[in-house]
Amino acid sequence: MNIFVNNYKSVLNLEETEIAIKLVKDTFEEKLAQALDLTRVSAPLFLDPNTGLNDNLSGTEKAVSFKAVNRTHELEVIQSLAKWKRNALNKYGFKGIYTDMNAIRPDEVLDNIHSLYVDQWDWEHIISKEERNLEYLKNTVIKIYNALKQTYEVIHNKYPKLTKVLPENITFIDSEELLAMYPDKSSKERENLITRKYGAVFLMRIGDKLSNGLPHDLRAADYDDWQLNGDILLWYDPLNMAYEISSMGIRVDSESLVKQLNAKNEQFKLKLQYHQDIINNRLPLTIGGGIGQSRMCLFMLNKAHIGEVQASYWPEDDIKELKKYNINLL
Repeated sequence: MNIFVNNYKSVLNLEETEIAIKLVKDTFEEKLAQALDLTRVSAPLFLDPNTGLNDNLSGTEKAVSFKAVNRTHELEVIQSLAKWKRNALNKYGFKGIYTDMNAIRPDEVLDNIHSLYVDQWDWEHIISKEERNLEYLKNTVIKIYNALKQTYEVIHNKYPKLTKVLPENITFIDSEELLAMYPDKSSKERENLITRKYGAVFLMRIGDKLSNGLPHDLRAADYDDWQLNGDILLWYDPLNMAYEISSMGIRVDSESLVKQLNAKNEQFKLKLQYHQDIINNRLPLTIGGGIGQSRMCLFMLNKAHIGEVQASYWPEDDIKELKKYNINLL
């Protein structure tokens, strides 16, 4: 469902917006690569599902697929590159990489922050066994958040009329701790309450069951270690809501992979090449994540709808209705 902002008027006109989108992306990409020591690489748009490299996200999303000429089985448009990146690090011999990820999510419910087209920076870095801990995860989050703040300064200096809303520091909180704070609220309500309070939050440990018998949110069992992952959430006043700008984490090792696949009754995946490579320690230990490009532009450019910073598909009724509220989609 779309959120309509009363008395909304875009701070930037269309030409300024297009120029600012490129500035946001170019600046953050540079800051992120410097902060995490990453090399830019090219990434595929589609994969052979039999490799096990395509993510099934929470497990409910259906990948877009097609059959190429003279091929006996279908290929899948990527849903995220979490597994592909780890495999690529092993293949290329690099310490850290990042890339542009473009995906199609046909099951997405369209609204101010969701579209059928997903664009994000996907990054991955090799770590040691000793670095598979909460402290290392938090330090990486701080580096990403600092890159975000530095980008925000560049944008605000060029367009001073844009409102500055990022807090100085990001707040860390565990999903079990958050549940104890608001036991009678839904997971989304808990996210809104804590992020409204602090402005920027890294919510940790997502995917495993909490004390109420439910996970805070669903996560695939075979890329993030559920004990060492989390989401970067930002509070956005124009929409009166918190939203995720990044999902990231330390990736599964052989032990956590088996444990999490058992928890989701997905043991059949252990036969796939990617999973066998983890079980047999043929892939490096890594940390990685995805950072939404259009969501970042929405936030930094004070927009009311992701369609103002991203060209995607929108139903004609939505286009007409949003236009009544001065929300003009690209």
